[in-house]
Amino acid sequence: FKIDFYFSLIGCVTCLDYDEHYILTFPNGYGRQVNALFGIFILNALSILTVPWIELGGECSINCSKTGYNASIVFHTKPFYGGKKHRITAEIFSPNDKKPFCSIEGEWNGVMYAKYTTGENAVFIDTKKMPTIKKKVRKLEDQDDFESRCLWKDVTYNLKIRDIDAATAAKH
Repeated sequence: FKIDFYFSLIGCVTCLDYDEHYILTFPNGYGRQVNALFGIFILNALSILTVPWIELGGECSINCSKTGYNASIVFHTKPFYGGKKHRITAEIFSPNDKKPFCSIEGEWNGVMYAKYTTGENAVFIDTKKMPTIKKKVRKLEDQDDFESRCLWKDVTYNLKIRDIDAATAAKH
């Protein structure tokens, strides 16, 4: 596989064995932290003691112009009261079809289940059982100025040494 990202909003995954290019959009990312609510006061002192998380939210799509297959994906944000984090639903469509042949639901960082129009139900994917694959990235000196790691190297360095002011300045 080869993966290219454009402006971090649209990506292209190329399946080299089949010469297929999949154009995909990405969800929004939100930094979340739980606030404790007592009466009409929000106790921010307690909220800094909770563990923040990144939440994905919004609609995405995956399209292959060669095959015509496409998918609509929704990353659901956690409701203020109740509900679960990391929920996802999706529908997969055959070329020129308006009704999906497969619907998916579950957690994007856990187990997703597929329901097919044939009536079959199955585990679509269990991300916790997937092996972690180390990224292959060219050395910084071999990257162009506007490649992501080269562009953000000063921000990354300053975040690692916990110098937030320098990291913020490096973004500008």
